[in-house]
Amino acid sequence: MPDSARPRPVIRKLPPDVVNRIAAGEVVERPAAAVKELAENALDAGARRIDIAIENGGLKRITIEDDGCGMSADDLALALDRHATSKLVPGHDGRVDLLNIHTMGFRGEALPSIASVSRMTITSRAAGEDAAEVFIEAGRIDGPRPAAFTGRGETGTRIEVRDLFHATPARLKFMKGERAETMAVTDAVKRLAMANPQVAFSLESNGRNLLRYAAEAEGEAGRLARLGAIMGREFRENAVAIEAEREGVHLSGFAGLPTLNRGNAQMQYLFVNGRPVKDRMLAGVIRAAYQDFLARDRHPLAALFVDLDPEFVDVNVHPAKTEVRFRDAGNIRGLMIGALRHTLADAGHRASTTVAGFALGKARPEGAPTGALFQSGPAHAPVRPVMPSYQPAAPGMAEAPETYATDAAPSARVEPVPAAPVQDFPLGVARAQLHKTYVVAQTADGIVIVDQHAAHERLVYEGMKRQMAAGGVKRQALLIPDVVELTEDEAARVLERAAELEELGLEIEPFGAGAICVRATPALFGEMDTAGLIRDLADDFAEYDAGLALKERFEEVMGNMACRGSVRSGRRLNADEMNALLRQMEATPHSGQCNHGRPTYVELKLADIEKLFGRR
Repeated sequence: MPDSARPRPVIRKLPPDVVNRIAAGEVVERPAAAVKELAENALDAGARRIDIAIENGGLKRITIEDDGCGMSADDLALALDRHATSKLVPGHDGRVDLLNIHTMGFRGEALPSIASVSRMTITSRAAGEDAAEVFIEAGRIDGPRPAAFTGRGETGTRIEVRDLFHATPARLKFMKGERAETMAVTDAVKRLAMANPQVAFSLESNGRNLLRYAAEAEGEAGRLARLGAIMGREFRENAVAIEAEREGVHLSGFAGLPTLNRGNAQMQYLFVNGRPVKDRMLAGVIRAAYQDFLARDRHPLAALFVDLDPEFVDVNVHPAKTEVRFRDAGNIRGLMIGALRHTLADAGHRASTTVAGFALGKARPEGAPTGALFQSGPAHAPVRPVMPSYQPAAPGMAEAPETYATDAAPSARVEPVPAAPVQDFPLGVARAQLHKTYVVAQTADGIVIVDQHAAHERLVYEGMKRQMAAGGVKRQALLIPDVVELTEDEAARVLERAAELEELGLEIEPFGAGAICVRATPALFGEMDTAGLIRDLADDFAEYDAGLALKERFEEVMGNMACRGSVRSGRRLNADEMNALLRQMEATPHSGQCNHGRPTYVELKLADIEKLFGRR
């Protein structure tokens, strides 16, 4: 068909209901998004209690009640218009600054978008006003009209959303099962609860209580209590506080000790100006900060809160407001990594309390009751603790090394008790060496068992890092420079960091379009796959905005060197050597875990040991 015969397309303005349904597809992709938007509106209204109930994962019904400031009848009618909002106030010149956002919501899209694809009822009462109610079905509004208000307080709002997406049945085909949708709603509520510890939250599903968080006090203690309620008691007991500020950016929150880790990154949270966000930069920040302590397949737990001037962060990047864009992302990243590393260093030799719990769990026979070591017997026989067949030794027995160092037990070595009191040292005083590998020390209220090889390996590794920082990274020039072919974008990303890489011993320069010439590599590496390293760096800069591959190779090489230079398993240590190892661990940051996040020692409190033997 010739071009002249083709019909000319006609530009038409879409009907309001179609516009709302399109907006709903962007803002409310699933029930969890609707819950998030409505709960954020409640927070913006000053609510101190938010109760949420869902049915069938939120597809059948969502109910949200709050004790916020509420709305009048006139406000109810206006709030259902697209882009009608109380959260953007024009300046003196009549213009609205979209970079000066101080509220969770601001576009005025949530209510009309959700109402356009559901059956929604809103009941609200403002101070000094009668309660009013409005009903909306697929965008058609009925009301407002007088109503009875049975909210939690004198003022507030109750929103009920029924049959979500009934007006767009095609969207229902893309919903997951009830369990998955319920889990998504739960995750959204947890994130809002973490960001607002002073607000009480509850969530019910099909009449069953899923979450219930009481309002916490203001301050660090209240925040940690709320994080512990959501992320678990283990996190609360093994989290270190983060506090740092740079160039108007304030960072706070909590991060778990390296020995408390998981197989995925689901327990890593980032909040910007109180807004839960999902930012890929967080993965790079966490990985960079913990790269000295964890294997690449292990992930720490952390909840970080960034507060800065709203003009320096764009929260209008994504329709669902789950992503943000920083004006100076490099400053934010540097602040977060520096604060995490500094805080972990201040933790010293501390290891997670879960290490002892894991050890105690392994000490109990499978299926045995908690609290004692039990021996097996006939099903009808009473269960009794295992009793030793020998008589206990005299009190002074520990001072006689020959007592256990016999031919019958050649792997145990007991040392004389030093004069120094045990309470003077966090890791106690060495009492024995077992199997030429494990140092047993007595503390003021328990015992410590140290893996001598893993502990000394960490000490040597930290010493090598200090030496390298003081003397710099030595480079070896390549006789024939390596030329690595990349895409132009990849090459540009790597060359932008040439100065940073040179400090680490990698000397590069451009070699035409999309190619990099490598002239020198770190001497510590010896022969290496230069092309593979450059490609890994290009990937790291694209994903994490950091050259983690090079730093991780340093750590791998230094870790191997530290392993070869450390005290080996199977070497006998005298009392002075064992105590010297304990004192070095106390004085060295990060000595509580090896380079892969495994503990270097296990501490058992006397109360735990007494429970183990049924004494309490």
